[in-house]
Amino acid sequence: MDAESVVKAKEVRDDGSVVEIVVWRLAQPLSPCVHPYKYRLYFGADGQCRVRYDNERGKGDHRHANNVEEAYQFVSISQLLDDFQHDVETWR
Repeated sequence: MDAESVVKAKEVRDDGSVVEIVVWRLAQPLSPCVHPYKYRLYFGADGQCRVRYDNERGKGDHRHANNVEEAYQFVSISQLLDDFQHDVETWR
């Protein structure tokens, strides 16, 4: 699978929480996705995932929050980052 890195960033915050964003552009979409991106956006603390957005072959785009997984409607990388940022900022 040929992939080009688009974004790779990791921040460890003062409270110990971790925010990590990794996005690749693929030569072909990862089925069942129709967009050419593979991504993993993670927010967690104390070894526990609070929010994660990712996609994988056979599963497509999805979001994890508070131990619940749900489908995510991918629109664009910009919207994905906005949605993730909103979830991180409003997580409780």
